[in-house]
Amino acid sequence: MEDCIFCKIVRNEIPSKKVYEDPDAVAFLDINPANPGHCLVVSKRHYESITDVDDADLKKMIAIVKVMAKRIKTSLNADGINVLQNNGRHAGQIVNHIHFHVIPRFPNDNVIITYQKVNVPNLDEIQKKLSSTGASSGYEWGTRI
Repeated sequence: MEDCIFCKIVRNEIPSKKVYEDPDAVAFLDINPANPGHCLVVSKRHYESITDVDDADLKKMIAIVKVMAKRIKTSLNADGINVLQNNGRHAGQIVNHIHFHVIPRFPNDNVIITYQKVNVPNLDEIQKKLSSTGASSGYEWGTRI
């Protein structure tokens, strides 16, 4: 995509601090890191979100996320790792190009990832909607619930 900042990074049209690159994906340091070493894993092909990405490209990306998590943990002595992937504006996606955040965590850091407890009165109905065999996902599951 012409105006996408991540596509421009992939094409080397704007500078970045790349820490991994292969024919399908790139990882680079986030310019607004939650902690030192916070990097983004980005597909070289433009997909807006996880619902758009090709399964093969997604598998490659998550394998690189694992590589980067190991590198961060080892190289930076991180105590833990957060892996985040946002889809849509209301979920916190700022750049409409699929990417994973790999964030090192350290004792007493100031990174806060929080979820509010929500009262959901009808879990049975939600379960039925999410596990329905009638829901078309385009993916063939091995076992239906």
